[in-house]
Amino acid sequence: MVDKSQKLGNRYVNDLRKLEFSKQQEISTRLGRFPFLVSLVFLMAAGYWGFLNLEVSTENIIILVAASTIGGYMALNIGANDVANNMGPAVGGRVLTIGMAVAIAAICESAGALLAGGDVVKTVAKGIIDPSSGVSVDAFRNLMLGALLAAALWINLATYLNAPVSTTHSIVGGVLGAGIAGAGFGLVNWVTMGKIAASWVISPVLGGIAAASLLFFIKVKILRVEDKLQAAKKWVPILIGLMASAFVAYMAMKGLKKIWKPGTSDIILLSGLAFFAAWAVSVPYIRAAARPLQNRRSDIHQLFNLPLIIGVSLLCFAHGANDVANAVGPLAAIVSTFTASSVEAKVAVPFWVMLIGAMGLALGLFLFGPKLINTVGEKITRLNAPRAYCVALASAVTVLLATALGLPVSSTHIAIGAIFGIGFLREYVENPNKKRIKPSHRLNRTAEDAFNNSNHRRKRKLVRRRFVVSIAAAWVITVPASASLAAAIFYVLQTLTPMVK
Repeated sequence: MVDKSQKLGNRYVNDLRKLEFSKQQEISTRLGRFPFLVSLVFLMAAGYWGFLNLEVSTENIIILVAASTIGGYMALNIGANDVANNMGPAVGGRVLTIGMAVAIAAICESAGALLAGGDVVKTVAKGIIDPSSGVSVDAFRNLMLGALLAAALWINLATYLNAPVSTTHSIVGGVLGAGIAGAGFGLVNWVTMGKIAASWVISPVLGGIAAASLLFFIKVKILRVEDKLQAAKKWVPILIGLMASAFVAYMAMKGLKKIWKPGTSDIILLSGLAFFAAWAVSVPYIRAAARPLQNRRSDIHQLFNLPLIIGVSLLCFAHGANDVANAVGPLAAIVSTFTASSVEAKVAVPFWVMLIGAMGLALGLFLFGPKLINTVGEKITRLNAPRAYCVALASAVTVLLATALGLPVSSTHIAIGAIFGIGFLREYVENPNKKRIKPSHRLNRTAEDAFNNSNHRRKRKLVRRRFVVSIAAAWVITVPASASLAAAIFYVLQTLTPMVK
C-alpha cells in the first residue's frame, strides 16, 4: 500500500513538473516572439514614415515604401551585429552588464548617427561603382534596393550564426553584385575591391598586434611588478592620456569627419593637448581610487573601469556616425532619384531618412544585440578590465594608423582581431601551466605521462579555435555571398518593375 501511494505521489510530482515546464516553455516562446513583433512594427512604421515625408507619383509609391522599410531592416541588423564589437569586451571584462552596455550603446549610437552622421553621403559604398556609367534611373533604384536587401539578409544570417561581420563589406558586396548584374564587370572599380580584399588580412593582424602589445606593456610595467599600486599610479594616468589622445584624433578623423574636417596640424595639436589634459586630471583621480585598494591584480583591474566605459562609449558614437551610412546611404540614393533629374555620386540625406537609420541602430541593438555581445565578450577568450581596455584602445589606434598610412581596414575586423590577439598573448605568457615538456616525457612512457601532456596542451588553448575558423570564414565569404544575393534580387526587381508600372 505504501509503495502504491509512493508511486502515485511520484507520478503526481512528475505531472506537476511537466506542467510547470510546459508553462515555462510557453512563456519563453511568447517572450521570444516579442523582439520580432517590435521589429515588424518598426519596419511598418519606417515604410509609412517614408510615404508621409516624400510626395511621389503613384507608380513610385511602392519603391519608396519598400526602400524605407528595407533601410530600417538594414539598420536593425547593423545594431544587432556590429555594435557587439565595441561593447562586447566591456561586458566580457565584467565592467558593464549587458543591460548597461545596451543602454549606453543605444544612446551613443543614436547620438553619433543624428549629430555626426553627416548631411551628405556617397550613393554607392566606397566608390565601388560609377553612378554616371549610363545606368537608367529605374535600374539604379533596383540596384540600390537589391544591394540594401542583400546586405541586410546576410548580416541577419551572420547574427543568427553568432558571427560578427563587417557591415561595410556587406553593403559593398551588395553594390558589387547588383552593379555587375545591372551593367557588367566594367562598372566596378576593381582597384577599390582589391583594397577591400586586402583589409581581410590587414585589419585583424594590425588589431591583434596592437592589443597584444598594449596588454604586454601593462603586464610588464604594472601587473607583474612587486609594488603594483605604485606602478599603477605612475602608468595608468599615462595610459589614460594615450587613450584621450587617440580618441580625440579618432573622433576628428573618423567620428566627426562628416561635419568637421580639421587639418593634420590641428589634429596633432588637439591630440597633444588631450593627452596632457587627461593625464593631469587622471593623476589625482587614480591616486584617490587606489587608496582603498590592496596590492593585488584584481584590485588594480578596477582602475581601468571608468576609462574603459568612456572609451567604448566614444567608439559607439563614432560607429553610429560612420556606419549609419550603410543603412541610409542606399535609401538616400533612391530618394534622391525622385527629386533629381540624374543619378548623382553624392546626395543630401533628409532628416527623416537619418532618423530611420538612428532608430533602427538603437532598436536592433536593444532587441537582438545581447546575443552577439555575449559571444564577442565571453566566448572567444576570457577578458577582464585591462584586456578589454586594450581592445578598445587598440581599435582606435589601429584605425588611426591605417588611415594615416592609407591602408584599407575594417573596424569590425580590427576589434575581433584585437580580442584574438589578447587571447593568443595569454596563451604564450600568462598560462600558469606554461612549462616545456621534457624530452624524456615527449614519448609518453606511461599513461600518467600521456594524461599530463594532453592536459597541458588542453589548458594552453585559451582561445576557442572554432571561433577563429567560423569568424574567418564569415569574413571571407561576406562580399561574394552578399554580391550573389544582390545580383539575384536585382534580376527579380528588374522583372517586376514593368509589372508594377
